[in-house]
Amino acid sequence: MKVKRVNGAEDLSLPMYATDGASGMDIVANVKEDIVLKPGERKLIPTGFSFQLKSGQELQVRPRSGLALKHGITVLNAPGTIDSDYRGEVGVILINLGQEDFLAYFRWSFLESLFGSFTFWGGRACLFSARKT
Repeated sequence: MKVKRVNGAEDLSLPMYATDGASGMDIVANVKEDIVLKPGERKLIPTGFSFQLKSGQELQVRPRSGLALKHGITVLNAPGTIDSDYRGEVGVILINLGQEDFLAYFRWSFLESLFGSFTFWGGRACLFSARKT
């Protein structure tokens, strides 16, 4: 998998595993100004990255459990899937299911991504997750 920073995101750190036991890489928000998510509101949050995956691979983005529990913030179409042929900047649709406004800010670590490959079995795509390949 190749990772590319989009224009304006040159100073962002690459997606990375926070600990040795983490199953997903942390990805940060690439916003120039703070974004407020009001209760019930959804917004597209840019990541500043595009990913070049090989055929038969996918990248999934998932909400952070702590944000969901404490603030009601989640990925609207969880898990979000980045297909192997998508080359644009990855954006993630967040929704505030909580009862208070929530602030998203630059370099805020707001989601996890899992990289894996899939194969077709019985006419269906089956995902096999891979970590730190």
